[in-house]
Amino acid sequence: MIRTLAGGRAIQVRLDLGILQMALEGRPDGRRPHGAESLLAWHEARLAAHRESGGDDGAFVLSSKDCEALRDEGVQFYHRYVALFALEEFERVVGDTRRNLRMFDLCREHGASQGDRTVLEQHRPFVVMMRARAEAAMALAAADDRRALEAIDRALAELRAHFDEVGPHGGFERSNEATLLRGMRAALVPRLPTSQRAELEERLRRAVAAENFELAAILRDELRTLEE
Repeated sequence: MIRTLAGGRAIQVRLDLGILQMALEGRPDGRRPHGAESLLAWHEARLAAHRESGGDDGAFVLSSKDCEALRDEGVQFYHRYVALFALEEFERVVGDTRRNLRMFDLCREHGASQGDRTVLEQHRPFVVMMRARAEAAMALAAADDRRALEAIDRALAELRAHFDEVGPHGGFERSNEATLLRGMRAALVPRLPTSQRAELEERLRRAVAAENFELAAILRDELRTLEE
């Protein structure tokens, strides 16, 4: 992390052939496309205006050129949140990963072609994992093991739902991201006080009642770990 001539902060990464410098706020390259904070922000504002005017979501379409530009912008944010994670700026990691997941959703729901709608889904597990690791790190820094576990649970349920919908079959069990998060969870569960068992059982009951079977499966695993 460096200080800029203007007195702000920026991220600087040394590379073999030079130095990469990224703005800490807005787009990492410091640009404001169409006067907006980012291309994503501009397209989200367009979608909001479309909805306010009574337009149907299905009539809002992002061209292949739009989606390509959004993907290119997303790569910038990827480089920044990886650097931010190394710098332990976890709150900013959460912001950038959530932002990229919104971009994934926008392209998936409004991309012009099948490729535009699906090409980013292969990267979703990694972004979900990074967000969860940052959320858990923030919770652990605040000595809140339970909140850290909940962040991991949410991510695991999201990953399971993703692989159930997108595939491949059995992808969740083989996923490196799910394996890493399950390892984090296994390290956290024994640290919970015994009183947490009743809370886990209640969360499991609510998950089953809400037919959130992905989360229910994860909570059952946690209870088995406590029993061991």
